[in-house]
Amino acid sequence: MEDLSSFLASVSSFVWGPVMLVLLLGTGLYLTLGLGFLPQRKLGYGFRLALGGRKAQHGDEGEITPFQALTTALSATIGTGNIAGVATAIFLGGPGAVFWMWLTALVGMATKYAEAVLAVRYRESDENGRYVGGPMYYIRNGLGPRFAWLGWLFALFATIAAFGIGNTVQSNSVARALESTIGVPYVATGVVLAVLTFLVIIGGVKRIGSVAEHLVPLMAVLYVGGALVILALNIADVPAALGTIFSDAFSGTAAAGGFAGAGVLAAIRFGVARGVFSNEAGLGSAPIAHAAAKTSDPVRQGSIAMLGTFIDTIVVCTMTALVIITTGAWTSGETGAELSALAFDTGMPGGSWIVTFGLVVFAFTTILGWSYYGERAAEFIFGSKIILPFRLLWVAALIVGAVADLGLIWTVADIMNALMAIPNLIALIALSGTVFAISRAYFKNGQS
Repeated sequence: MEDLSSFLASVSSFVWGPVMLVLLLGTGLYLTLGLGFLPQRKLGYGFRLALGGRKAQHGDEGEITPFQALTTALSATIGTGNIAGVATAIFLGGPGAVFWMWLTALVGMATKYAEAVLAVRYRESDENGRYVGGPMYYIRNGLGPRFAWLGWLFALFATIAAFGIGNTVQSNSVARALESTIGVPYVATGVVLAVLTFLVIIGGVKRIGSVAEHLVPLMAVLYVGGALVILALNIADVPAALGTIFSDAFSGTAAAGGFAGAGVLAAIRFGVARGVFSNEAGLGSAPIAHAAAKTSDPVRQGSIAMLGTFIDTIVVCTMTALVIITTGAWTSGETGAELSALAFDTGMPGGSWIVTFGLVVFAFTTILGWSYYGERAAEFIFGSKIILPFRLLWVAALIVGAVADLGLIWTVADIMNALMAIPNLIALIALSGTVFAISRAYFKNGQS
């Protein structure tokens, strides 16, 4: 077993190594330049569309409103990465890692935009009349039948990854957080999560979208609001914290307190890796949700989709990072969710409860979002007959995840996440001309 664990750890380190990070950043940069910095220039336009997208336009076809598609995608991306992932990036790479998380998000906006444009452009109806899409469909329908095997591989990797990063890892995190804070037994957490999840996912994407539409904004406002209160109490330290982020991104971070020190390469590596882990730009997961949107125009949905990366990393992750740095907790020697909890507690009495609440709710919404991703991926391979068995297996896995030791499962899921990105990035580059042409035509017609 130790040999297997060591082998899988080596594979994970390789697939998430410099080559993958360069591919993800490089693809995002290529799309950003090809689009003429459209996602950054049209950020305000995207927000206007999102706020106006609570109701679909008359005659638009799809399953959920454009806003629900965004919140469903956000439900899967705003998760433990925003709490534990940011803390780990700072622990391993120093405050400078936050700068590289920002950079990853800025170019990742173009990646997420292109993913959603292609998802809507090449989506189709399944045998039950539901609109489905995502990388597996835009690979098969965009690149042609000769590349259908590449779409099949994406679907396989996504199905396996879903049960790790989107299911068992999340229930495990919640179970341990609740047991350590209020003594709830692991199995009790697993059962409650399973019941709540079943009540939502049995209604399909429409019910998931309805829950996400209300829960995601609420949880984001409460978490960001709590962080802003702490930053207001430590407002004098905020400019210095921002200065440290920028300076350490290019000079490395000296050892301080319980922090062992980190060079520039460590800041880049862990900032980029944790940024991608948090916002999922390039992995190909979010376009599965956006393909279900009630919309008649791929560019409109792409303009909404790119907000997911901005909100996840530039807003939510930044709040966590600034609290950790301004309170000085980053030199404590703690890491992961424990570091975030310490920082919030240091900044405000009882602040660790914000982290605990955030961790529980973020994990639950991630479970809902990834259940849809995994289900659509499994349907692509096995057909619609797999939907009910998939949902039942999904619910059962939550209980297993809450009580099990997930060392190997976490590593396998990490590998599958990286493997998901490869077919998706190939398709994004190969179909980039389509994205550029559709975008130019849309905005040439006076849209702004």
